[in-house]
Amino acid sequence: MDGQEQKESSVKSFIELLKKSRRGKLKIYIGMSAGVGKTYRMLQEAHALLRNGINIQVGYIETHNRAETHALLAGLPLVDRRKTFYKGKELEEMDLQTILNRHPEVVIVDELAHTNIEGSKNGKRWQDVLDILDAGISVISAVNIQHLESLNEEVENITGIAITERIPDKLLELADEIVNIDLTADELIDRLREGKIYDKSKVELALQNFFRSDKILQLRELALKEVAHHLERKIDIEVPKQIKLRPERFLACISSNADTAKIVIRKTARLASYYRSPWLVLYVQTSSESGDRIKLDKQRYLINNLKLATELGAEVLRIKSDEVTQTIMRIAEEREITTICIGKPHLNLFQVILKTTVFNELLKRLAATETDLVILS
Repeated sequence: MDGQEQKESSVKSFIELLKKSRRGKLKIYIGMSAGVGKTYRMLQEAHALLRNGINIQVGYIETHNRAETHALLAGLPLVDRRKTFYKGKELEEMDLQTILNRHPEVVIVDELAHTNIEGSKNGKRWQDVLDILDAGISVISAVNIQHLESLNEEVENITGIAITERIPDKLLELADEIVNIDLTADELIDRLREGKIYDKSKVELALQNFFRSDKILQLRELALKEVAHHLERKIDIEVPKQIKLRPERFLACISSNADTAKIVIRKTARLASYYRSPWLVLYVQTSSESGDRIKLDKQRYLINNLKLATELGAEVLRIKSDEVTQTIMRIAEEREITTICIGKPHLNLFQVILKTTVFNELLKRLAATETDLVILS
C-alpha cells in the first residue's frame, strides 16, 4: 500500500468513526401482546419531547382505531405515508426517503416487525430503522415479544399461532434502551372486554384463543426475562466493576466427609433457592484422596453427595489439586462468587484457626476480598 492509499484508508476509517458517533439512538417499547399500551406510551413520549423543543416526527403509527391512542396524534407532526399500488390495491407504507430528507432529531416508528410491500427499498421495517439510525436520526419503536426470532418456536407452542413477522435478536442488542410495558393478565383482559384492544365483536373469540390467562402469564414471563437480560448486558458494559452490585452466587466447598458434605450441600441449596441464585459445589481432590488411596465407602458417599448436588440444581466442579485454598479462591474469582459456604470444623474454631493451614489461609485470602464466608453447622 503506497502513501496515498494509506491516507485514503485513514480518512475512510475516520469517516466510519464519525458515522458511528453520529449514529442515532434506538429506544424500543416491548410488550407481551397487543393492547398493553406500547403505541400510547410512544405518543405520550413524543408530546413530552415536543414540549422540550426536540424536533420529533411521527414516521409511522398504528392506532388500530383505539380512541385513546388516536386522540394523542393531535398536535404531533406526521410524515405522510407513501401510497403504492400492489396487486391492484392501493396500500400505504412508511415513507423512508421523506424521513431521511427531513432529518428530524427523533422519529416514531411503530410495528417494528412489519414486512414491507414488495418493491420497497428494504424487505422489513426494522431494516428501515437501521437506515434511519445510520443517518443520525434517533428512533423510538415498539414490538411484541412474540416477534423476537429466538422466541418464535416457544411463543408458537404457547399461543398455537404461527408468527410470520419476526425481528432478529441483534436489534434488541443494538437498542440503547428497552422499556417493558407490563400489565397483569387481569388488567389486559379487562382492557379487551372494554373494547380498548379490538372491536367488541371480536372480544369473545379473542378470549377463547390468544387472550387466555395462562397464555398471557407465559408471554409476560418471556417479556420480563428479555428486558432483564438486556438490563444485565447494559450493566456489564456500562457500570464499572468496582461499583457494580453483584448478583448473589454461592459456592459450597465440600470434602470427602460424607455427613458434613451432605449438610453443606443441602443448606447451600436452601440459601441459593431463597436468593434465586445460581450455585456451585466444589470438591478439591488432593493427592491423599486420589482414586487409589481413598477408601471405597468414602468414594461411594462422595459420588452420592455430588449426585445430590446435581439433583438440587448445582453446577458440580471436581478439581484435582493439592493447593486447596488457591483453587477455592480461583474458582470464586472466576465465577464471581459472593458467598463461600463450608462445613463447621470438627475442632473448636480457635483451634482450627491456629492449627488448620487451609482454613487459616482461606480466612486471610477472603479478608482481602468482598466475598462472604458462611460456616454451616
